[in-house]
Parts: sequence; C-alpha cells; structure tokens
Amino acid sequence: MTAGDDHGPVPWDRPWFAANEVLAFVLELVAIGALAWWGFTAPEGAAASSALGIGAPAAAVVLWGLFATPRARIPLPLPGVLAVKTVVLGGGAAAVYATGHPAAAVVLAAVTVANTGCAEYYRRR
Repeated sequence: MTAGDDHGPVPWDRPWFAANEVLAFVLELVAIGALAWWGFTAPEGAAASSALGIGAPAAAVVLWGLFATPRARIPLPLPGVLAVKTVVLGGGAAAVYATGHPAAAVVLAAVTVANTGCAEYYRRR
C-alpha cells in the first residue's frame, strides 16, 4: 500500500510509528535479557540457575517466534497474540521485579503496555 491508495498512507510513513516499532523490538530484547538475568541469579544452585538462565529466554523466543511475530509460523487472532505478548513481555517485567528492582519493573510494564497498545492499534488499522 502506498500513500496514494484508497486506504490511506502506510503507517511507516510516519516517524512516530517507526519509532514505536523500534521501541517494541528493544522491549522484546529487554524481556529476553531480563528472563536470562532472573534465571542466572536464581538461588536454586548452579545447575538450576544455568537451566533457568538459558531455558526461560529460549522458551520465550520460541513462543514469540511461533505466535507473536508479524510473520508467525502459527498465526493467531489478536487475543491470542496479545496473550503470548503478555506472557513474554509480562514475564520480562516480572523477572525484573524478581531480581529486586520493583520500580524498574513498573516502568518496564507501563512502557510495554503503552507500546503494545499503540503498535497493535496501528498495525490493525
């Protein structure tokens, strides 16, 4: 679709849309990193911490790739995509909280909710 189509301009023509998409990618990376951080700092012992530090982010990446990407292998309706995003991105915020940074977790959660709301609204228009 181009700016001259009957459906209006492509959202990528707007700098704020592109900035929101970049922020979405950064938030995804932060969630993966937070899950790894939480896993590696878990007090269950070295083997369990290593398993959590590798397994939690790996599971999040697989879940995200299968269901939440724009070209997901298994496309879901919007409620399903939002559920997956809630698990992965919310898990990242919960991981930040669990590592002893509640204020950062609240900020991460609030930015994630606002970003996801804007992204999904404009992607579906």
